[in-house]
Amino acid sequence: MTTTLIVNPKSGGGRTKKRLPAIRAKLEAALGPVEIRLTDGIGAATHLTAAALKGGRDLIVAVGGDGTVNECINGFFQDGAALNPNAEFAMIMSGTGGDFRRTFKLGPDIEDFIETIVHGRTRCIDLGSISYINNEGKPETRLFDNIASFGLSGLVDRAVNGAKFSKLFGGTFSFYWCTLTTMLGYSPQQCRIQVDDHFDEIIAVNTASICNGQYFGGGMWIAPMADPSDGVFEVIIIKDATFRDMLKDTGSIYEGEHLDNPRFLATKGTRIVATPIDDNPVLIDADGETPGRLPATFEIIPKALTIRC
Repeated sequence: MTTTLIVNPKSGGGRTKKRLPAIRAKLEAALGPVEIRLTDGIGAATHLTAAALKGGRDLIVAVGGDGTVNECINGFFQDGAALNPNAEFAMIMSGTGGDFRRTFKLGPDIEDFIETIVHGRTRCIDLGSISYINNEGKPETRLFDNIASFGLSGLVDRAVNGAKFSKLFGGTFSFYWCTLTTMLGYSPQQCRIQVDDHFDEIIAVNTASICNGQYFGGGMWIAPMADPSDGVFEVIIIKDATFRDMLKDTGSIYEGEHLDNPRFLATKGTRIVATPIDDNPVLIDADGETPGRLPATFEIIPKALTIRC
């Protein structure tokens, strides 16, 4: 196969750029020549992926964090159609969160990712589509591979993306620290949440997560039952949670032991509609990115992407 690496050189605090020569050498030893394309800003990975696929490349490897993975996956599609239905996707994760790889039990070491890519074992996974209001106030649609959420998580992502000090201690600490500090000034937001034709409630939302994968927030095991190939979202809603509640319950989220807590509501579905009850903005997180706010509709796209994992 013809291989293109889409690389965010700034991910992992710049460590990705330093590791790139070794990554390239190991992949080329097994796969032959690879093409390198470096991102230079928001949205670049999407455009570079689309250009590579249109140019006949059929294996795209995202090298960076969860945001880079998300942007690359968006580049596989144009106007709702796959640019190359036979193309495959792979990842070498070296960013702050590293959540998507956890669902596939992939270790954090680059050698683990390279071995997975070289081995070539694939599976078809579902993707999610979100229609929402972007940061410029206009309707927009994008894809997500792992977890999209809204509420506190949207604020936390903005804090993590702007953090410097907390990132020095790794992604898990950075997300945990930003969650606690952001929670201090956050009040649960009233939202109407509709899931298919079996759930319709107004809830004071701390965070509502629409899960294709299992982990978010730097290692929180929010949806242990999620399977990215089963054609359905797991929907996990944290409701009416105060700072003290989150401080007490966060540890159980990392262990996946939170679903018996009455503050957590779990359901599943293929189409979720979320609408704010008042004019206060309810911010969205999509795979660690911060694209906009509610109202939003989340829909499953079954078996949309072939991934080496």
